[in-house]
Amino acid sequence: MIAVDTFAGRTVAVFGLARSGLAAVHALRAGGSEVLAWDDKESLRDAARAAGAKTIPWTEWPWDRLAAVILSPGVPLTHPVPHDVVVRAREWDVEVIGETELFARTITKTPVIAITGTNGKSTTTALIGHILKEAGFDAQVGGNIGQPALALAAPGPQTIYVLEISSYQIDLSPGLEADVSILSNITPDHIDRHGSLENYAAVKMRLLKQTKRAGRNVVGVDDSHCSGIFTRLTSNGGAPCVPVSVGKVLGRGVFVLDGVLYDAQSERSTKVMDLKSAPHLPGAHNWQNAALAYAAVAPFVGNADTIANAIISFPGLAHRIEDVGRIGKVRFVNDSKATNADAAERALVCFDDIWWIAGGRPKAGGIVPLAPYFSRIRKAYLIGEAAEAFAETLQGKAEVVMSGTLEAAVAAAAADAAASDVAEPVVLLSPACASFDQFSDFEKRGDVFRDLVAKLKPETA
Repeated sequence: MIAVDTFAGRTVAVFGLARSGLAAVHALRAGGSEVLAWDDKESLRDAARAAGAKTIPWTEWPWDRLAAVILSPGVPLTHPVPHDVVVRAREWDVEVIGETELFARTITKTPVIAITGTNGKSTTTALIGHILKEAGFDAQVGGNIGQPALALAAPGPQTIYVLEISSYQIDLSPGLEADVSILSNITPDHIDRHGSLENYAAVKMRLLKQTKRAGRNVVGVDDSHCSGIFTRLTSNGGAPCVPVSVGKVLGRGVFVLDGVLYDAQSERSTKVMDLKSAPHLPGAHNWQNAALAYAAVAPFVGNADTIANAIISFPGLAHRIEDVGRIGKVRFVNDSKATNADAAERALVCFDDIWWIAGGRPKAGGIVPLAPYFSRIRKAYLIGEAAEAFAETLQGKAEVVMSGTLEAAVAAAAADAAASDVAEPVVLLSPACASFDQFSDFEKRGDVFRDLVAKLKPETA
């Protein structure tokens, strides 16, 4: 844990006591703050009390003596409307920040690599951590995946913090100045929380504008929004910017052609490795992740061969095109991390005969963008709030089963795939939706899928 002494001797309030909120309580108490906390869930309030906080409804907080409100990233800050606790804080001129901002104000001398983007950021984050560990660094990996930033170990001489940062966290972290910031890509997502795609892109850009001038930005330039952000960043006098592309040659930067990674950051381009030799990074989307990771770690790991060997040995990321079992001829793949259509596309392109489990809380646009891949779907098993809308989109394109729950979907998909005449059927959980209608997060959804597969009897599939 990282103790936060920024507000030592002062009173700080924490609203929302899930992982990041509870980490903030522990860190603030360790740093000598009085902590008031609130969450609607009694179990979370109990955990905060055990950590030394006083649990008081936010309407009863002593607003005249609060130094700050630490807001859960899931609580609306601006759109669709600010939460009432945010409105009250502004009325009392109390700053509203997040757990990541507390980290930023505390960790000022240890290198930080921050990764954001719509898709690919979790794999890129995990891959960067793996490369650094293989190179002998104490890579502390967390943020929006795994452990909250403040729950990571205190810094040592070889520590580098590797943090996945969501757009919600960027909004609450005005002082986060990373040594390396990465923007993978931008596609429509979280529009309800930012008001428009342009606002969403602007939030992502903000992280890179805050990068230390002596550091570097790494930007995937294969979509129009990121390409525009790269152009603006290169002319604003901030940190140097390294472009990354998959499919086109760059005069300067890092790029991938036909699966081969090239480094063109100096006067001439050099071949680094064939990414097709990395078994857990299949497909062009993972080649982008690898190229982004390579560009990010290069200032710390000078030897390209060391980086290449670490990329090859990367074990993959849980909940992202993750093999979780095989029963007979049926392969089960957990892609619970695919919370929007663009992310689900990256799994659908990997397989030819798919028994697809999809649905949850829908995102804007639904699964309409996935129409080119419907021919790969032998049958779709729909769950959650999006089921009816997805069924309408799939009408006439793929057979649909209205499963309702993940448990029912897994059982039906396993049986149908096993009974098919396909040689290598794949039961794929790639929801193209948020999880919050039925699960606390995508990780819980993926864990349940893994457990359901483990409980299947061989004769079921």
